[in-house]
Amino acid sequence: MSFKKLFSFILIMIPMILLGTSGAFAQSFTVDMGTQSSLSANMIQFFLILTVLSIAPGIIMMVTCFPFMVTVLSVLRQALGVPQTPPNMMMMSLAMFLTFYVMQPVFEKSWDNGLSPYIEGQIDETVAFERTTRPLRDFMESRVSTQTSSFMRELTRNNSDPLEKEMSLSILIPSYMITEIERAFKVGFLIFIPFVIIDLVVSALLMSMGMMMLPPSSISLPIKLAFFTLSDGWSLLATALVKSYTT
Repeated sequence: MSFKKLFSFILIMIPMILLGTSGAFAQSFTVDMGTQSSLSANMIQFFLILTVLSIAPGIIMMVTCFPFMVTVLSVLRQALGVPQTPPNMMMMSLAMFLTFYVMQPVFEKSWDNGLSPYIEGQIDETVAFERTTRPLRDFMESRVSTQTSSFMRELTRNNSDPLEKEMSLSILIPSYMITEIERAFKVGFLIFIPFVIIDLVVSALLMSMGMMMLPPSSISLPIKLAFFTLSDGWSLLATALVKSYTT
């Protein structure tokens, strides 16, 4: 999928997800300046779409693997002992590109099945919404845990059998995000283990040498950086994150 298609996909998909089948994005807006001097419903819908587009990055974060990617990378910085390096913008950019590598097949299915026929006028808004969100829904349902989805059903007072009724997006999306963050913390725990061992070894050596006034972090930090760099940690981690979704 080219970046032009991806940009068009984002602009059209986001209002469809939030506004559903209302058809607001397909209608023109009018202003009634008659005796009642009231704005039409279409005008209000138009402003709603502008509001939705302003929070587009947050919406994309909800339905993709971005929460998992950025959480693992943030934990990695804490494990290395350099919470501000690399900068936040660089980490966010890396997480976005890794997310694109994982989500590209899903975006292509949404574009080919839903958005492209809708733009060409072959299907209406209701069918376009269903076809566009179906690949995203399948992706999220394959990752969400049953326990989390059950918990979210209880919060929304929706106690219906999950086998009888498909989860709504208002339940599926937060369930998916919680599941992804939980898995990211599990991966972060595994990432922390070798660096904690390095800190313990350095602290023990300094204590045994009587160098209690020397901060252990000043010695362990270059060792951790060298260990992670020489082991090609960035490439291994990026590859493992992407392959965790494709295998």
